[in-house]
Amino acid sequence: MPKAAKPTRSRASRSRAAEPKPTREPLSRERILEAALGLANRSGIAGLSMRKLGDELGVEAMSLYNHIANKDELIDALIDRVVSEIELPTTDEHWKAAMRKRAVSAREVFKRYPWVTALMETRKNPGPAALRYYDSVIGCLRRGGFSIAMAAHAFALVDSYLYGFALQEQSLPFETPDEANAVAEEMLEELPLKEFPYLTEMIVDHAMKPGYSFAAEFEYGLDLILDGLERTKKKR
Repeated sequence: MPKAAKPTRSRASRSRAAEPKPTREPLSRERILEAALGLANRSGIAGLSMRKLGDELGVEAMSLYNHIANKDELIDALIDRVVSEIELPTTDEHWKAAMRKRAVSAREVFKRYPWVTALMETRKNPGPAALRYYDSVIGCLRRGGFSIAMAAHAFALVDSYLYGFALQEQSLPFETPDEANAVAEEMLEELPLKEFPYLTEMIVDHAMKPGYSFAAEFEYGLDLILDGLERTKKKR
């Protein structure tokens, strides 16, 4: 009795078997931070967890701990990563111009990573980028002729304004000029205009004018602060 022929694999099956399996990018601290940054931007810092981060990377959460000790260390590293994007004051500019550029750059960074604004001054373990940032700002003021006490006052004043404006800007119910106009029109429809004449005037004759941008208020206020610091420094 003839033996049954052995089943043969099709050419397509043999081709698939011969194909090498795709290699997964090895897990690293840098890769973890990149994924965490994206997750924080989408979900806020409250939505960041080691489990969700593991899902984002396609790995078990436990494998992250080979590179990051815990969530606190992760947040510290993320803040340091964000701070590294802020333009540091340079030594070849007048202190006021350098401080202005620094503050404008910081606000732009806070707009890109809105979750970081409220966390900047809450951490007990600043990273190397944050330490360079603080030292550079203080050094700019000291080289500009500020005493140690005045440098501390100036740093606190500018940053209080910077953080406060950034938080206010992030909480506004609009982003674009068109959206701002729509919000203003809704307010005017509900507002008893004769009862609040000055508020009405501000909305109609200022905020709703073509070209108005709430963001422009930041640099106006920043210049007032820097001019005031310069006058105070000259008197001392």
